[in-house]
Amino acid sequence: MCCWPSLFLSNSRPILSCCPCPFMAALWTLSLVLSGCLFACLALNPPQLYDLPPSLGSNGSRSGLSVDRPMVLRVFSVDYHHVQAPFEIVLWIMLASLAKLGFHWSGRVPAVVPESCVLIMVGLLVGGVIYGVRHSAPPTLSADAFFLFLLPPIVLDAGYFLPGRLFFENLGTILWYALLGTLWNVLGIGLSLYGVCLLAPSSLGDISLLHCLLFGSLIAAVDPVAVLSVFQEMQVNEQLHILVFGESLLNDAVTVVLYKLFESFLRLPSVTGLDVLLGGCRVVLVGLGGLFVGLFFGLLAALTSRFASRAQVIAPLFVFLYSYLSYLTSEMLHLSGITAIVTCAVTMKQYVEANVSERSNASIQYFLKMWSSVSETLIFIFLGVSTIQDIHMWSWPFVCSTLLLCLVWRATGVLLLTAVVNKLRRNTVTFRDQFIIAYGGLRGAICFSLVFLIDDFPKKRLFITTTIVVILFTVFVQGMTIKPLVELLDVKRKKRALPTVSEEIHSRLIDHLLAGIEDVVGYWGQHYWKDKFEQFNKKYLRRFLIGEERQARSSILRVYQELKRREQRGDEEAPPAVDPRPTSRPLLPEEMESIRHILSRNLQHFNNKQTPAYSRHTLHQDVTTDRTRKPLQRHLSLGERRRYNTITHWPQGENGEFSETHRGRAGLSRSHTVCSISPRRTLSDSSASTQTQPVDPKRAEEDQVSPQQQSPAERALKKQLSFILENENQQ
Repeated sequence: MCCWPSLFLSNSRPILSCCPCPFMAALWTLSLVLSGCLFACLALNPPQLYDLPPSLGSNGSRSGLSVDRPMVLRVFSVDYHHVQAPFEIVLWIMLASLAKLGFHWSGRVPAVVPESCVLIMVGLLVGGVIYGVRHSAPPTLSADAFFLFLLPPIVLDAGYFLPGRLFFENLGTILWYALLGTLWNVLGIGLSLYGVCLLAPSSLGDISLLHCLLFGSLIAAVDPVAVLSVFQEMQVNEQLHILVFGESLLNDAVTVVLYKLFESFLRLPSVTGLDVLLGGCRVVLVGLGGLFVGLFFGLLAALTSRFASRAQVIAPLFVFLYSYLSYLTSEMLHLSGITAIVTCAVTMKQYVEANVSERSNASIQYFLKMWSSVSETLIFIFLGVSTIQDIHMWSWPFVCSTLLLCLVWRATGVLLLTAVVNKLRRNTVTFRDQFIIAYGGLRGAICFSLVFLIDDFPKKRLFITTTIVVILFTVFVQGMTIKPLVELLDVKRKKRALPTVSEEIHSRLIDHLLAGIEDVVGYWGQHYWKDKFEQFNKKYLRRFLIGEERQARSSILRVYQELKRREQRGDEEAPPAVDPRPTSRPLLPEEMESIRHILSRNLQHFNNKQTPAYSRHTLHQDVTTDRTRKPLQRHLSLGERRRYNTITHWPQGENGEFSETHRGRAGLSRSHTVCSISPRRTLSDSSASTQTQPVDPKRAEEDQVSPQQQSPAERALKKQLSFILENENQQ
């Protein structure tokens, strides 16, 4: 990081001599030049250029025309007022972009300080210089400029690249946090601050209950800009990221609606129960109205992109136009513009990506990322610039109570709501994740813009000062300490590797299995409704909204295309890979000799191993050099033996006993069928019995029968016995 003393000349050393690289020196020099131009433009009060007499001659009819004309032709002139607005806008954007670029080239600073903190500090510095030059307050970010021009690109980028599977799997929990959690924070902070005002009637006695509820609605707004900028740097796990991101995204819609509701209550002479009931209906109407407006424009954008195949150059333009049009239409109808633009982006994404070409998809991604990044940078810089004002009012009880109540009510809300929702979730939210969710409630530009929209009353300046303090505390203190806390608590991080095609196919297989199980048991869960929507989407929506030539014939091909696009986005967003392994060195002769000795010894052990023969008809037995493993034996009772002899049709003697030869055959057969008796033990027993007993010549002649005289059963039995003996010899 460049040090500021190096910006000045000392001892005839060159300027920026302490900078680590020429690029950083040039960057800081350009930033200084640009800041000087901006300060000069803001401090410029151009004089009257053409101070001419009212008349030039006796003809009074020409005197009116001669006032606007110079007496002589000027070679060079300055008309700053003609280009003042676009010129200053370009200078602000250039300053913000250079500050962002310098942050990423500042060495170890990004690993310690979040980007939002550095940008706010740059804004504070610029605002202080402007205030010192002009001796008046610097320009502030108006609420209309924020809500109409800077916020839509950020929300559109978040909605278009929203991980759909994770979002809809956790939709119930996200809505639980966003709706009930926001209402909990608004009512808790508002009522508690009203109690603080009652305890200090001398300084805070003129703040009414509705003013406290109005301030509670705006201070409870968790800014997605600040949350995203911090969580993307930490790379937390997918579940935690989607819960915090989804809650902050929908939290803004709820807080804006509640803010407008309390603002309407303040303008009424009195608030009755009917007004409260109508206010609740209005909240529902605003949320659902924004949802349907976004759905309509999303489907319209998808249908338009189907016919853009012959003009792919303007295809990305429809994504931005329809999205922005949905936001403006919702704001015109006093509906939720944030809900509308998020719904529009989520709806049109899969159909637009299938209709447009790969180059158009790349253009959409690059432009969205660039647009949202510039908007975020401008917001944080203007937050710092707008802090330098003359309108501050300080009250220790109110400011400190607001800071404490924001932390307490958010923490208690997260703990209570998570305790309820964990009983309904398969993957419960751990206590570590709950702590990060509660601690990650960063405030930002939304509450800062809303506080300036409050109608004038005596304590408006106190509300503005308190809002700025809360924003700076959450962004600097919580934003800078949340990353060490994530590492200290060992919170699960996001998996770096992207899923493969095989993983996606197996994941879809599991989804289909779960949907089938839910259908069989009669339970309409999320997998059941997801499967129904996929069928409806494949049968109607994709056929109507995607061109025939763009239809993917195979679901595996569609999965591959989606993974390819995701991999491209991941490669573009991921930082350059750094090999953590140290540089290799040549091995010493002693190390080579040790490796050679280990390899030769292992190879000798491998060659000495006796691997048994394997046949697909019979399972081999593990044979070691020392001993043979005994086969499994099962004790047979006398009844089981008699039943076994009956089933196998062995010839028996008069008293129901086997002959010696047949007893040996039975032992062999049992050893290879049910593994009840060891074959070697049976053969030894039969050989011992034959050696002890004398052989009768007549009985031997009777046993020696020609093959022609043997029955088919005996011939088959003999063939089976010979096959068994062959296997024994092989083993």
